[in-house]
Amino acid sequence: MEKKSDVSGLKQSLKAFGILGSIGIFFAVVIGICIFLGSMADDWLGLEYGGKLTGIILGFPVAFYLTYKQLKEIK
Repeated sequence: MEKKSDVSGLKQSLKAFGILGSIGIFFAVVIGICIFLGSMADDWLGLEYGGKLTGIILGFPVAFYLTYKQLKEIK
């Protein structure tokens, strides 16, 4: 029979793994949305790759900020 502290340690480990594992997916989704919006701006304004590049450049800080906000609420 396992000790109670071992079970609670496993629960904490799984929770931390779930949170950290979702960060990569969250980054990919946010940056993907920014690139998609940039692609739509390219089509609408007739730009070459300016919208996509802007989407990538703006996507990273937005993803970092939203991740920071999300992790701050977990405490």
